[in-house]
Amino acid sequence: MNRIDRLMGIITRLQAQKYQTVSQIAGHFGISERTAFRDLKAIGEMGIPIHFEAGRGYSVGQGFFLPPVSLTVEEANALSLAEPLIVRFSDKSIQAFYASALTKIKMVLGRGQREKMELTQSAAAHFIPDHYSHLMPETDYLIPLQTAILQRQVVNIHYENADGDTSARDIEPIGLIFYSLNWHLIAWCHLRHEYRDFRVNRIQRLWVKLEPFRKRDHIDLNEYLQQMQREISENPEHPLT
Repeated sequence: MNRIDRLMGIITRLQAQKYQTVSQIAGHFGISERTAFRDLKAIGEMGIPIHFEAGRGYSVGQGFFLPPVSLTVEEANALSLAEPLIVRFSDKSIQAFYASALTKIKMVLGRGQREKMELTQSAAAHFIPDHYSHLMPETDYLIPLQTAILQRQVVNIHYENADGDTSARDIEPIGLIFYSLNWHLIAWCHLRHEYRDFRVNRIQRLWVKLEPFRKRDHIDLNEYLQQMQREISENPEHPLT
């Protein structure tokens, strides 16, 4: 998450929940308390009234609200054009939320804009030959996994490996990657004591536990991707080459 998105997220969180402490903000966004202080100061410098109350935390001044999101026709059409890709490459949980988001967007568009958006949707599709049908995501785990990543919560999974063996393990997810026509979860595995790459469609069962991460010094997803890129460049026989 870039800083602009994080600042907007902090404002939204302060609007949704009356008071937030610095530690709560830092924990929710996975940043240090020092960074959270800087973000709150930056929000105040933007002219947004931020108040502090001892023993309770920070809040947004009464009467302040974010204006509704306004989309151009081109922006709305870009979202509708992406719908076949969302249907094809996401799972059931993402598809449901994406459909409801598009419905809300249509509600705020004018009649002419809405008709153009629906025309764009009808003029875009995906085609999947039968012999690729087994690659279609059948899980509904992407939304729970995204929540666990954001809230830094331990997840318990029953996972089936490539040999068909199933194991139960606690993991700490740091990110999701889409490659080789599958979603992959990158997570610290407490069973193996290292970062592992789990194919999401091999997860048989999943529980997000009410337990914070036990490991405190996680790498971020970009660092993991850089390591993976180095492995690919150093090994001509790497499975991703």
